[in-house]
Amino acid sequence: MMVKMEFFMKEIKHSRGINNDIYQDSLKIRKAVFVKEQQVPQNLEIDADEDLCTYFNIYLDGQVVATARFSPTADNGVHIQRVAVLSDFRQQHLGSELIKTIVQYARDHDYAYAILGAQDHAQAFYKNLGFKVIGEQYTEVGILHHDMKLNL
Repeated sequence: MMVKMEFFMKEIKHSRGINNDIYQDSLKIRKAVFVKEQQVPQNLEIDADEDLCTYFNIYLDGQVVATARFSPTADNGVHIQRVAVLSDFRQQHLGSELIKTIVQYARDHDYAYAILGAQDHAQAFYKNLGFKVIGEQYTEVGILHHDMKLNL
């Protein structure tokens, strides 16, 4: 079932670290998408970097429906990770809206680039947002990926 979002009030919220509701809401989406749908073990999905990241969520009428996070890199970039949209809300450009929001945030804070590890089936999605494939294919949690980069 796909839910049309034209009558929803939409909000994008962000926060850093794990001691807030935005992080807890992000975990709900990640557990539904990565752990339940994609069968990623929860101990791999929730990692040691959780408290170092900034989390971005989209809320429709107060319900969290999409999430992503980034952590700063050592050379002034942002590493975008854990991009996920609840299945009922896909194909409505929420993922691209999240990525564009993070990219704008990174530009506003003078980061030099954004990098991410894209699941291979999602490469076209990221290419449409200006990212370019860099490096060789690799497997992470049993899923094929390529790193992709966008210079800011």
